[in-house]
Amino acid sequence: MNISFCCKDDNAGLWMGELQAALPQALVTLWQPGAPKADMAVVWAPPQQFFDEQPELRAIFNVGAGVDALMKLRLPAQALVVRLDDAGMAVQMAEYVCHAVVRHMRHFAAYEADAQLGRWQRRLAPDRSTFPVGVMGLGVLGERVVRALQSFEFPVLGWSRTPKVLTGLDCYAGLAALPHFLARCRVLVCLLPLTPETQGILNRETLGQLQRGAYLINVARGGHLVEDDLLPLLASGQLAGTTLDVFNTEPLPPEHPFWRHPQIRVTPHISAGTLPGKSIAQIVDKIGALTRGEPIAGIVDRQRGY
Repeated sequence: MNISFCCKDDNAGLWMGELQAALPQALVTLWQPGAPKADMAVVWAPPQQFFDEQPELRAIFNVGAGVDALMKLRLPAQALVVRLDDAGMAVQMAEYVCHAVVRHMRHFAAYEADAQLGRWQRRLAPDRSTFPVGVMGLGVLGERVVRALQSFEFPVLGWSRTPKVLTGLDCYAGLAALPHFLARCRVLVCLLPLTPETQGILNRETLGQLQRGAYLINVARGGHLVEDDLLPLLASGQLAGTTLDVFNTEPLPPEHPFWRHPQIRVTPHISAGTLPGKSIAQIVDKIGALTRGEPIAGIVDRQRGY
């Protein structure tokens, strides 16, 4: 079995070494233009040329949860596109979101500003029962975020494009239910896959349906947010603030106004990073199952885009 590795990652050598050690019967090579044909591929942000030169792939393993970049390319028709189910990302995402929610609710940004001035001032923490958190996207990562928020006793509700049933969670589904979901939210967390249907779903109209003074957290993809709509929503008081980990252009240009806005907290796409060890173990298990003709989880529906 030949496995082609094509990832934009500073730790490519580590990935390949661990992958080869876990699959000693396979030949793992770093893809370069003109490389021999491979049976399977492990990729992250590959160029179109990679797939043009690898028409016989049986499976494409995407190093990460989001496959929106792959869906824009011409892929071999017969190849399965497989995403990682978790690989250590879910707990990272849960801690990032909980940190952002608690930081906002408990006024920690204001306390940090007070500390710089040497000012001792207490602020009343709101009753968390009046702080409902809505989670858009109820996949593996979304469900883990929901459970983490519930452990802090926040009222949590969820929305997804297709119906989901999660124990102890009010679940909404479909565009018709979206306004009802948004109207209940004081904090909104976006964990949706990026598809043509969810592109720009965070905009003036939808964010305007949140409770006034709501807080937005986007840890999915920059394409979900219509960036030009955000500043007017903040200026009007419809949004009290936002934590953004993803952007339409990454890295975020130094001149971008989000960097300097007092109500916007920027992080450089670090909410949940792929862990090589856990990712490789999962990929190896899936390759083994495919080789034995067994079903695997994480196969992407190309029509839906996730």
